Amino acid sequence: MRHQHKGFKLGRTHTHRKATLAALSNALIRHKRITTTLAKAKALRMYVEPIVNRAKQDTTHNRRQAFRHLQDKESVKELFGEIAERIGDRPGGYTRIVKLGQRAGDSAEMAMIELVDYNDVKPEGASSGRRRRTRRSRGRAAGPKAAAAEAAAGPKAAAAEAGDVAEAGDVAEAAAGPKAAAAEAGDVAEAGDLAEADVAEAGDVPEATDEAEPPADQDPDDGRVA
Repeated sequence: MRHQHKGFKLGRTHTHRKATLAALSNALIRHKRITTTLAKAKALRMYVEPIVNRAKQDTTHNRRQAFRHLQDKESVKELFGEIAERIGDRPGGYTRIVKLGQRAGDSAEMAMIELVDYNDVKPEGASSGRRRRTRRSRGRAAGPKAAAAEAAAGPKAAAAEAGDVAEAGDVAEAAAGPKAAAAEAGDVAEAGDLAEADVAEAGDVPEATDEAEPPADQDPDDGRVA
């Protein structure tokens, strides 16, 4: 039984597992972000965070303890230098694990582990952590709220629509007012012109006279009868 036995076997012996975690810790300290399997990322978090926590107090004892696990002088130097300045006020939780999905070759769960203080933006393809819901559950949950919202917004929406229609009508009338007036004035002018033309044509017709025509046997020059 594995009661009170924390940690991950990782398919390795004790010495092999210890060397693997030390190598991953050095890579994380140098590059601030690495991609590995999800099981290794979880095991690395438990292994490297106590080491990073020692960097808050720069003492000879803490440096020796960090070197005991890392076995790399450059990693210890960077840990107690640049990284210690970044994590000075953080009480814990120095690393972040982001799931990246399954690997194409063997479908292993992949993850990215990084130091929190060096990046605040999640990479592309990372899960948002929200619970996915079905259409049916969304419909049931949103149905009463949507109905209440529509009922509350009904009069306002109707008034807004009526106001928009009235405003549109006013704008149309205002826009068409001068043109309509000009068109009406033009029609009146054309009608007046037609009336004047009719009057002029009527005036051109010769008026009838009351003078009688001379008799057929009378000479028109002297007015005598032939």
